[in-house]
Amino acid sequence: MSLTSDPPVTKGPVAAPSASAELVVVPVRHPWRWAAVAATAVLLVQFAHGLVTNPGWEWDVFAAFFTTETILRAVWVTLRLTFYGTALGFAIGVVLAFMRLSASPFLRSVAFGYIWAFRSIPLIVQLLFWFNLAYLYKELSIGIPFGPGFVSFDTTGLVGETGAAVLGLALHQAAYAAEIVRGGVLAVDEGQSEAAAALGIPKLRQVRRIVLPQAMRSILPNAANEIISLFKGTSIVSVMAIGELFYQVQVVYGRNGRVVPLLMVATAWYVLLTTALSVVQYYVERHYAKGSAR
Repeated sequence: MSLTSDPPVTKGPVAAPSASAELVVVPVRHPWRWAAVAATAVLLVQFAHGLVTNPGWEWDVFAAFFTTETILRAVWVTLRLTFYGTALGFAIGVVLAFMRLSASPFLRSVAFGYIWAFRSIPLIVQLLFWFNLAYLYKELSIGIPFGPGFVSFDTTGLVGETGAAVLGLALHQAAYAAEIVRGGVLAVDEGQSEAAAALGIPKLRQVRRIVLPQAMRSILPNAANEIISLFKGTSIVSVMAIGELFYQVQVVYGRNGRVVPLLMVATAWYVLLTTALSVVQYYVERHYAKGSAR
């Protein structure tokens, strides 16, 4: 016999909790964040006001020279140097990257030595070496190594200003492109190549259809940064008196003395073209992200 009894059963509706028992949600306040936003907005407005009202910017001179024939030709030269330097640089860089990934110690050493040398020597020094190739080598010949030559070239007119600029930019870019491509290939799981080899897929097709498409997801962001850096870095060839954008701007403001508005012309073109390259980068990255991201 149990001495405990069941609690009485309450009939009827259960009373609702009082309003004082409800939780009150208080939003988190960020006073310092709003202070930072206000301070930044004030600085931006002041900067924009200075751009508009300061007569030193000489926006009328900027508008007069922004689309002149001289500047447009210089922009075209800059784009050509960027294209040739990028195409040749990444073509050589891909070869160097796979040489570094090779099982041959000799090929790995040669690729490492090239990358080490061209990353160590400043670009302006490389450009000047190529520009003075005729001083270093009077004649180049093709023939038997350490033996007689069959065809000879006079180096005096072999490499001009533009050729020296393209060679310098491309060979310099190749050293960085090689490391970018190598890093992208190493980011791909080795199991992908092992599975392809088990299926009997040839090595070249493995690289072209399996490894590189996946590696492009890692390669593209860094490669785009290098292309943009090369585009802006073409201004260094002004030391060789090549009529690219920065050199032509220097020539113009050297004649009329309007330094600031002419520098703004160059700045505006660099910003516009860099923005266009960034848009292209976005769509190319989105293409290679298919199947891995929404």
